[in-house]
Amino acid sequence: MTEEINQFFPEAYKAMMEATAASGFSMASDLLTCSLLRTLAASKPAGKMLELGTGTGLSTSWILDGMDEQSSLISVDNDPVFLNIADNFLKDDHRLQLITADGGQWVETNRHKKFDYIFADTWHGKYLMLDEVLAMLNPGALYIIDDMLPQPNWPEGHQEKAVKLVNDLAARRDLLLTKQVWATGIIIAVKK
Repeated sequence: MTEEINQFFPEAYKAMMEATAASGFSMASDLLTCSLLRTLAASKPAGKMLELGTGTGLSTSWILDGMDEQSSLISVDNDPVFLNIADNFLKDDHRLQLITADGGQWVETNRHKKFDYIFADTWHGKYLMLDEVLAMLNPGALYIIDDMLPQPNWPEGHQEKAVKLVNDLAARRDLLLTKQVWATGIIIAVKK
């Protein structure tokens, strides 16, 4: 077994990668993470999915690729330039709702909503408003975060934030979690 992705890629992925590179966006999820996101999305038939931090939509395309026709995905990002790339390639997918908003404001306004799958790939839902986002999980729902292993683009002091987050998640009684020292460092939690 190797870490190669020997499966098909989402249809628009190559063109999205080219547009992402041209845009200068440098925070895209890696391929191993994206492949896992697709597999986990497939485990939630008719699921309600949430992605906090769309970026240019690369990970979004993989989540959509794993979803069935009855599932839905809300993906939120605060940067309209990058979100426009996602929209250009994914706008025809009726299961997707792209929202341009501050993550914290969106969570605050929508905290009554419940989801079967949350990929928190931005500050809100990960380092900020963690309790609020975890309260949005249905029982049995997945909470997924990446970039928990040191990354070259981390600012000074970020390592301490990541360690605190991992410890806070591990101490919770309402989650069962697995920490993976793989890809960029992934945590998958299930809401009890």
